[in-house]
Formats: sequence, C-alpha cells, structure tokens
Amino acid sequence: MDKIKTGPKIDPALHVAADWWTRLRDPRRAAHSDEQWLEWSRGDARRLDAFARVSELGAQLGTLDPETRREFVREFAPVRPRAWRVLGYAAAAAVLVAIAAAGTLAWQRHLAGATDAGSFATAVAIDRNVALADGSKIALGGATHLTTRYTRERRDVNLDAGEAFFQVAHDTTRPFIVAAGEVSIRAVGTAFNVRRTGERVTIAVAEGRVRITSSEGLANGRFSAAEALEAVAGQQISFDPRASGLTVGAIPPARAASWREHRLEFVNEPLASVVANVNRYSTRPLTLVDAKLGALVFTGTVDTTALDSWIEALPKILPLRVDADGQHVNLSAADRETR
Repeated sequence: MDKIKTGPKIDPALHVAADWWTRLRDPRRAAHSDEQWLEWSRGDARRLDAFARVSELGAQLGTLDPETRREFVREFAPVRPRAWRVLGYAAAAAVLVAIAAAGTLAWQRHLAGATDAGSFATAVAIDRNVALADGSKIALGGATHLTTRYTRERRDVNLDAGEAFFQVAHDTTRPFIVAAGEVSIRAVGTAFNVRRTGERVTIAVAEGRVRITSSEGLANGRFSAAEALEAVAGQQISFDPRASGLTVGAIPPARAASWREHRLEFVNEPLASVVANVNRYSTRPLTLVDAKLGALVFTGTVDTTALDSWIEALPKILPLRVDADGQHVNLSAADRETR
C-alpha cells in the first residue's frame, strides 16, 4: 500500500493571521475591522508574531515579477496559477499560509533579488524603533503594523493600522512614499508623522515638505487628484472619507509626534477615533456601547501613562457614562437625570 503524501504541518494561527492580512487590505471590509483586528491580536502575543510573519511574506511576494509569482502560486497553493494581483482574498491567504509552512530554500532563493522588504508590528502599549537599510528611521507606536518595500526606483511603506513617525534619508532618485488607506504621502528627505484610524488619516510634518495625494489605484472618487497638496513643517493635514476632502491646521513641529512622549493629541476628532487610538495603549479596551457616542467631538490631550485619570474625567467633558471593571471599560450615553 502506497504511503499517503502529506504536506507540512501548518500552525492554525497562520491561517487566521493570513485571513486578517487579506481582510485588512479589502477596500470593502467592515467598518470595525481594525478594532476587531486589535482585539484578536491583543489576545495572544503569538498571534501578532504570526501576523507579522504572514505580512512580511506578503510584502516580499509583492516584490517579485509576475512570472515568479505565478510559479509560487503553482508550487505552494491549490489555486489557479494566476498573477498575484488578480488572486482572490481567500486564494491569497492560501498562498501565504502555504509558503509560511513550507519554508523552502526555493522561496529564499527567489527572494534574493528583492530589496529591503519587511513587515513590522507592535503590540498594545508597546513602541518600537526601526532602522532601514537606506538610513531612514521609523518609530512605531502601540498596536501598529506597517510593511516596507524598496526597489531601485522608490521606497514604499504601507501603514495598515496605528501610528508611525518617519525620519527619511535624503535620496532624490528614490522618493519615500507612505500609503495609509486612501492617502499617499510622498517625501524625499523630511520628518513627518502619520496616524491611521480605520480610513481616517492624520499627517503632521515636523521637518521639510511632503506631498499628499490619493493612494495609487484609488477609484472611488472621494479624494481626487485635484485635492493634492504640499504640506510643510508645522502643518497638520487630516482626511476622513466621511467628510469632504482634506483639512489643514497648524501644529508646533516639536509636537508632530507627541505620542513618543506619551501624549495623544486630538483636535475636533470624533470620539470613535479617539477611543480607537486610546485602545492602542490601554490594557483595558474601551467600548462605545452606544454607537451614537462615536460622533461626539473631542479636543484635548490624553496621557497614555495615566489613562485611568482621563477615563474618570470623561463624563465631565462629554455626555456619557463610564462603567469599568478589571477587564473592560464601557462608555454609554448618560442618563437624562444625570445630564
């Protein structure tokens, strides 16, 4: 009797991580996908490791030429050998899980031609500094995930979630481009901060100049090329797909990345966005029990080293009630009698 040929044993966490990797890149994903990803990743440190592993493989696979991608699809995954760009999300996840499980020398050999592709992630309340091969530096805030991909023509970074401060090495021949949802930020040599909360994006420039446009391939009409602008040190630009276009404000350059000093600063920001960012640093997740509370506007500074004090003060600032226990914090609409 012939022996049954089996493939490599696959860690179940890789399947879930690959599913999240594809879901977070789907422009039609649910509005609360980022919050759900945070909840999933904070449950076990091994989940974040699996997600980072799959993300790195995805970034590296993207650097390969179409024929090499088709070869890997044929070799590693039970899907039709089509180019990576047209793979369905489920098929993409299958490719990544198969490659991650195989860990073959062939994969490493094909990647030898790729340049500086990587994936970087942080857990809740954990910051991280990354030095890239070109001399650029990235500081990642809590619960942040991004990928890098360098070629001879350009340096690309994709911020999937969270916040990062970029100090870009000067290179006029290879622009440094950060994609965050529907927004693309282009710099040559400068320093700027990008915060992504779902599809809401805020850019603060500390040094130099950046050009902000629609991300490549965007076709939904909510952010046109005519709205592209250049921002200089001391300017903060916000984009919210639920609002019209971009808004520009002023900010002291030294405060462009105030989160690095444990301060989250918000100006006329929806409470839903504020809560999502606070949750990147809170070991007790905040939940908006009443969805309508998310539209409330908040302006102020949140000290991430004293979150309990801020939470206790919230009912004095906004019409809401706080119910907290050792694991969670629920925010609900205040009773009429108490308002």
